[in-house]
Amino acid sequence: MEGIARGDWADVAGDPQDAALCAYAVKLTRTPSEMAEADVSCLRAAGLDDVAIHDAIQVIAYFNYINRIADAVDVELEPEYPPRPA
Repeated sequence: MEGIARGDWADVAGDPQDAALCAYAVKLTRTPSEMAEADVSCLRAAGLDDVAIHDAIQVIAYFNYINRIADAVDVELEPEYPPRPA
């Protein structure tokens, strides 16, 4: 998963499984058409089995889906979050 932009999640790099999951989530979120078997292989190499990988994909996809729904209907953010860019 070379070339993945690292964000705040990079702080979990102490745990290889968490880092692999975060990198996978970033790629699936930002460039879903670029996903390949090699991305799943990285998760397996980090120690995840197929059930854990399936569960992760379901959670990542759900959050992407629900966030797009919220954006589509302009759901107000929680007060503690910074305002959306104009």
